[in-house]
Amino acid sequence: VPLVESGGGLVQPGGSLTLSCVVSELPHYAVIWFRQAPGKEREGVSCINARDGSAHYADSVKGRFTMDRNNGGNTTSLRMTDLRPEDAGVYYCAADFWVAEGCPLDSYGIDYWGLGTPVTVST
Repeated sequence: VPLVESGGGLVQPGGSLTLSCVVSELPHYAVIWFRQAPGKEREGVSCINARDGSAHYADSVKGRFTMDRNNGGNTTSLRMTDLRPEDAGVYYCAADFWVAEGCPLDSYGIDYWGLGTPVTVST
């Protein structure tokens, strides 16, 4: 299993949470975080380029979420701050073979999916 997420849980509105994704032997893959709330479509929230480490974000999370790649590229983290109820859902880590600049926030080219980790934002 090349992708394993962890770090989900319950947090109050305004709180913070960090998700992690262990990426096994995927050096030329962009890593993308998606989320899916009940009754809604899966949404790409952030991605990171494997070559230069640049991260990109959906407008809904810009300024609040930060994505990093570390441990020699074997782990990506998604630091989420100022969490809102609309941020709740199951968060999935995914990988897309990507050698261009930037990275995709869509699921068209996804080769691998993690199993997901749930995030609940509630009082």
